[in-house]
Amino acid sequence: MALSATLHHFAVQLADVDRGVYEDLELRVARHPSETLEYMLTRILAYCLQYEEGIVFSEGGISATDEPAVQIRDLTGRVTAWIEVGAPDADRVHRGSKLAGRAAIYTHRDPAKVLAQYAGKKIHRAEDIPLYSVDRAFIDAAVALIDRRNTATLSVTEGVLYLDLNGTSLRGEITEHRLGQA
Repeated sequence: MALSATLHHFAVQLADVDRGVYEDLELRVARHPSETLEYMLTRILAYCLQYEEGIVFSEGGISATDEPAVQIRDLTGRVTAWIEVGAPDADRVHRGSKLAGRAAIYTHRDPAKVLAQYAGKKIHRAEDIPLYSVDRAFIDAAVALIDRRNTATLSVTEGVLYLDLNGTSLRGEITEHRLGQA
């Protein structure tokens, strides 16, 4: 019998000072049995840090082969942002960059290793694609706090993440790299 996804609920108060985005979000996140908590948390952070009208998690989650982890669609249904998580292969990033108006990658992995896998690969507009790496110690500390029902306050100021997750405060940095510099 196949394992089913685990549903996590996140009530998030988002204050992204860097972008001027202030929202209360109710996120129901299905975690696939093969999805790590680190990946899921990075996916949630990507959603929050890219938040705008039309943003959604992909239907298939980690098992989706033709969709990114997070995407933004306009009112006509056209994909305007292709947002990957982890270390997607170059072909996915290339396809997403061509399909959408913009692309981005969020990773909880070593950014040097992620960037190295793109060296010499054909990626549409690679120089325009940011790779955001989240401080690994921050991810590890936050993952230890995740329950099935979660309350969070996420503030972003000058690339620093301030997260209060289930009553515990954490601070971490997010660093931007460019694929074209790989």
